[in-house]
Amino acid sequence: MTMITSPGALGRERAWSISWADTGPFLALCALLIIGFAVNPDFLAATNLSNVITRSAFIAIIAVGATFVISSGGLDLSVGSMAAFITGITIMFMNAMAPTLQGWAIPAGMGVALIVGLFCGLLNGLIVTVGKIEPFIATLGTMGIFRALITYLTDGGTIPIDRSLREAYRPVYFGSFLGIPVPILISIAAALVASVILYRLKYGRRCAAVGANEDVARYSGISIISTRTIAYAIQGICVAIAAICYIPRLGAATPTTGLLWELQVITSVVIGGTALRGGKGHIWGTVAGAVILELIANLMVLSNYVSEYLVSGVQGVIIIIAMLIQRFSK
Repeated sequence: MTMITSPGALGRERAWSISWADTGPFLALCALLIIGFAVNPDFLAATNLSNVITRSAFIAIIAVGATFVISSGGLDLSVGSMAAFITGITIMFMNAMAPTLQGWAIPAGMGVALIVGLFCGLLNGLIVTVGKIEPFIATLGTMGIFRALITYLTDGGTIPIDRSLREAYRPVYFGSFLGIPVPILISIAAALVASVILYRLKYGRRCAAVGANEDVARYSGISIISTRTIAYAIQGICVAIAAICYIPRLGAATPTTGLLWELQVITSVVIGGTALRGGKGHIWGTVAGAVILELIANLMVLSNYVSEYLVSGVQGVIIIIAMLIQRFSK
């Protein structure tokens, strides 16, 4: 006997599935907070949580940009190396301008960072779209290029920020507004702007359409080249914003800056509910994913169950599990 499901029941079933997909990362975040408190009560201390979320802000900002790239059917493995390259260029420019521009050296350096980030993102996008090279191969190549360039610029060492700029630049990372650290506010602002673009503007719908089915999108009159190129440009700008926030933390650029950030970014996007095959993106889920990763790393430090040196290994396991859940959840 064939069972007939009423439209109302079918609608309720779909609404439940959509609700679960949207709220899943936040439920996981709440569960992690409860587990962390059970392992170590200091885990939920206001100071600890503030530090953890502040450290996750860099990955969250970059992952917001990666949400556009991945939802459009692309991939970017160069974000960590790109962040290091942008950091190096920004510090070098500010150091050169410090004696003449004085109070304008830092704002000018931030502008340069955004321009360089936009250029790097466009480079990746054009290689993928116009050059028709697979995103994995294209960004793997630029990852090596950016990492080599920062190693060359630092001569294998470091590029420290000029002493005259350090105190003025500190508030970008160590400062706060209404008790909220500045990096957290910047990450929230980036997520808000990205949400408007992805959910409210035509570009967001085009981005999802291209990722869902490239041929159908093309027949619908959507430009595949411009849509994906813009996604990579947004990614580059987000990397630049993260680099601007990151500079005061260490006060220098090194060849190891941003190492393995690409793993954390992709993991944040995937566990946030964005389909790695494209067609669907969740901005706030991505932000929650970045916080989850940093909370797990912090919990490993506070507990004695797993060595903190296995953080990257745990992140690798998480992304594999998240992909398996996506594959079999249908």
